Amino acid sequence: MKSTPTGESRTRAVIYCRISQDRTGAGLGVERQRQDCEALAERNGWQVVEVYVDNDISAYSGKKRPGYRKMLDDLRNGLATVVIAWHTDRLHRSPTELEEYIDVSERCGIATHTVQAGTIDLATPSGRMTARILGAVARQESEHKGHRVARARQQKAMAGEWGGGIRPFGWGVLTGETRTVVDRKTGEEREESVYDTTKAVPEEAAAIEYGTDLLLSGGSIRGFTKWLAEKGYTTTRGNPISTTDARDMLLRPRNAGIAIYKGAEVGRGQWEPLVPEEKFRAVVAILSDPGRKTNVGAQPKWLGSMLFLCGRSGCGTGMTVTQSGGRQYPSYRCPTGHGGGRRAEIVDQYVEDTIVERLSRDDAEDLLLPGPDDVDVAGLQAESEQIRRRMTDLAGLFGAGQLELGPFTEGMETARGQLEGVTQQLARAATRDPLVDLVGAPDVRKAWKALGLERQRNVLRAALTVTLMVPRPGRMPDGGYFDYDAVVFQWIRGKQL
Repeated sequence: MKSTPTGESRTRAVIYCRISQDRTGAGLGVERQRQDCEALAERNGWQVVEVYVDNDISAYSGKKRPGYRKMLDDLRNGLATVVIAWHTDRLHRSPTELEEYIDVSERCGIATHTVQAGTIDLATPSGRMTARILGAVARQESEHKGHRVARARQQKAMAGEWGGGIRPFGWGVLTGETRTVVDRKTGEEREESVYDTTKAVPEEAAAIEYGTDLLLSGGSIRGFTKWLAEKGYTTTRGNPISTTDARDMLLRPRNAGIAIYKGAEVGRGQWEPLVPEEKFRAVVAILSDPGRKTNVGAQPKWLGSMLFLCGRSGCGTGMTVTQSGGRQYPSYRCPTGHGGGRRAEIVDQYVEDTIVERLSRDDAEDLLLPGPDDVDVAGLQAESEQIRRRMTDLAGLFGAGQLELGPFTEGMETARGQLEGVTQQLARAATRDPLVDLVGAPDVRKAWKALGLERQRNVLRAALTVTLMVPRPGRMPDGGYFDYDAVVFQWIRGKQL
């Protein structure tokens, strides 16, 4: 806000306002500062030629303050000879910034006046000393405040309490209570529902459980994201769930009831876990595996794309599905250029029929991998908690200066190695065999259809190899033109057909 100049010569002044945290977004703290500063200017008969505002920016944080930098540039160009602030700590809390401000004030003859601390005469040694003392006191206050805030957050995390912020997907049952908040954009008050983030939301918890089991049975993040969209799930803000969102959802230690502080596990949280710890550890192991292959291109539309092998002598290349050569239907063809094609829909149906028939037999259990009965899950979980507590204790001793860097680093590396070994064992206990949903099912074909294409392909990878040989020409003995004998099955598990 600029005042209207009069005909007489008046001292030109500028006002600087800043608030470190504007939780409501309404700028009310800055507005009060401006009003007090304008009243001070009016009492002294100064002409306010510019008002600079930095809202929700801490001077102590080191973040760039555009309003403050613009003010210094204008002062260097002679815009004004007086700076008005509510208090000196609104101008600067950094010694480096203070020295720059003192230099500008000396060079340009700038006087500093504050509503709370009075006049600061930076042209004299005593005035500069006063400014430096006030700056040191303000910096100490910021450091103490930061320490108190950090300590409070750490205590909440150690106690397993939710640290606040956006409602986490999976938790947040309405309590029936409301609270008054101020809209950050409009400054208007509105009522907001209060959620209990220790209680699981059944529908969202089921989605996390489904995604976890999907990954453990060989599914992908992309498949989970597609499923979420089909079921109508959104983020807690109401936005579509991206693949990054879906991945982050499954990687949260919170899912297993594990509390986190500054990226480190610190204990058990006081909320309902959505999945067992061994399943969570297994998902982390899968998604963190550097050798994990992710398909960033188009998703396969056929069961055997790049999985069925070319049976021509010495080839063995994965077959692709194309629709070329004037044909009206898609066919499996070898991408290396070998001639001939097999009608894709017939091949896929034949492979499906073969798998369903094999898994419907009484001896279908022979195809399952050995179970994790030999893994002591409870013992491994207890061991992992002991390791994490030891890492927390080491960090505390190092932070208190009671442990040197060398022993601290060595102890942490040892603990991390032990925790990695425990995590791998837990992952083995939780990883699901892709065939487990089919073997023993009352209706194997119905269970197969329910898997979806991605998981069907995982069953194919795990259980058998399909090779498409060169078909015989002409009609087959059954009167058709499709050579079923040219589709060769090699079961990876159990007895061969």
